[in-house]
Amino acid sequence: MQVDLRSSWWIRDVEIPTRLVLAPMAGVSVQAFRRQGRRYGAGLVCSEMVSCAGLHHGNEKTLGYLRIASDERPLAVQIFGSEPEVMAEAARMVEDAGADLVDVNFGCPVKKVTKTGAGATLLEDPARACAVVAAVAKAVDVPVTVKMRRGIENGSRSCLELGPRLVEAGAASLTLHPRSARQMYTGEADHALTAELVSLVDVPVIASGDVTSRPRAQAILATTGAAAVMVGRAAQGNPWALREIVDGDSDEPSREEVVAELVLFIRETARELGERRATGFLKKFYGWYLSRGRFPRPFKQELVQLESLDEVEQRLFAAAPGAVEALEHLEAELPSGEDDVILDLPISIYGGG
Repeated sequence: MQVDLRSSWWIRDVEIPTRLVLAPMAGVSVQAFRRQGRRYGAGLVCSEMVSCAGLHHGNEKTLGYLRIASDERPLAVQIFGSEPEVMAEAARMVEDAGADLVDVNFGCPVKKVTKTGAGATLLEDPARACAVVAAVAKAVDVPVTVKMRRGIENGSRSCLELGPRLVEAGAASLTLHPRSARQMYTGEADHALTAELVSLVDVPVIASGDVTSRPRAQAILATTGAAAVMVGRAAQGNPWALREIVDGDSDEPSREEVVAELVLFIRETARELGERRATGFLKKFYGWYLSRGRFPRPFKQELVQLESLDEVEQRLFAAAPGAVEALEHLEAELPSGEDDVILDLPISIYGGG
């Protein structure tokens, strides 16, 4: 039986309007990315992970400030760390700033994170993991969610042992990416494990990993019983993938649509991060937007070499003049930004954001 991806569901008292969640991705999930995801059908969007230690000490190099805009809610802000008291303090700051959910990262496989005892490392330390979730859940009134991998090693089933204990500790939802930390993003996500987790807990489970199309999303939902699917890399520079998954609209965007979305993304990111930081941050997005046969490969390389964002815009409009009008329509539909809430907390150095 097919699941209606446009149907709503709940994480405790937070209603999620579609069955598609946009993943938290380090160095990607800035506000412009999240707002775009909501426009294209994501029911829930997530910030990139924020270091609780950075918040606690107040002296981490500030790489920008996270904002909450009215059109991106519901929003989960993801935090990571390994000390229950410090994580609780960070969670209170996130709640005070207006986040709808606090997400705890038990899945990051990157060495910079795991060597501190955070991220996927906590999958092998269930007592500490449960203490972290219990402390965070006690500290805030908003729902607490947890994103995790299957375990550290290939073939691990740690997530099945830990998942029910995290729910007992206060987790209102679990997201499972059923790859090991050692796998990183290689191989295939084992969603048979997701189905097992669903059978063990009485909270919504979000299935993450290899969700690349509507048929794949429907298959995962049907075979696992998960409440929703999470899309990550497939949406990088390709919001049309979200539309295809939610609505079945598989029409390829025109060159004008691609350029209009990219220029809007450039402008919104520069507004958030500042021109200097945004210039370097955006370069990886050029390839993501312009690939898939949309533009010749040398064109992306040309954009990367340009020194200013104004030059990038001019070159993009020269390649697709009709994008100017398309961009005007997009910008006219956006909120003014006057209602944005600026979170006075630094994004982690691991986020790159």
